Amino acid sequence: MKGQEWYQADDIAEEYDDKRFSRGGQLIDRREKTAVLEAITPLEDRSVLEIACGTGRFTVMLADRGADVVGLDISAAMLQRGREKAQRAGVSDRLEFLRGDAGRLPFPDDHFDTVVAMRFFHLADDPEAFLNEMRRVSREQIVFDTFNRFSARSVYNWALPMGSRLYSKSEVAVLLAKTDLTLVDVEDDFLVPYGVYRSIPNALAEPIRSIDRAVGRAPVTDHLASVSYWNTRVR
Repeated sequence: MKGQEWYQADDIAEEYDDKRFSRGGQLIDRREKTAVLEAITPLEDRSVLEIACGTGRFTVMLADRGADVVGLDISAAMLQRGREKAQRAGVSDRLEFLRGDAGRLPFPDDHFDTVVAMRFFHLADDPEAFLNEMRRVSREQIVFDTFNRFSARSVYNWALPMGSRLYSKSEVAVLLAKTDLTLVDVEDDFLVPYGVYRSIPNALAEPIRSIDRAVGRAPVTDHLASVSYWNTRVR
């Protein structure tokens, strides 16, 4: 995985949420959570594994809505932040955080109903191997996102701390075929790159987001969107 040492630093965990999901980044956080919730329904008593759970944005949300959740991450500092969030939200009894490697998941086959991997595949050096491992431990469903090759993100990708692996739709289709996953739905979003939203106050980001959504409804813009949210089923 790209940037493992950078990602595991204590100061990165301390600043992670504020840098990415404050100001206009709140709009990104809201959209990503909506994508996950729309894909995983119903949640009550559903067993969910989140790969690269970070500070627990999704794990805490899913547990709060009735799922039994395990969050796995390589960073001890990120996991500690997640445990603190879970305690404040009162969902620690429905949620477990584990430190581990996404390439060698410490679970038996078909152990979870759903596996979620958000903000993960742009760092994967071998996406097929990681997806195969997720497929192994999932009985029903895998939900993940990818950053897109033909989007504005490609323009500033070189400047990011870890860079990003960018995907075309055809590349993801091949990955799904190789790992015996069936596509249920894919949604494309954010013509304006994430970095723009994060750099401006929410009051300015809101009107930009409204224009972004309006233009993004045109089918011709699908391949220009920064991110795609994939909902797949195990064959």
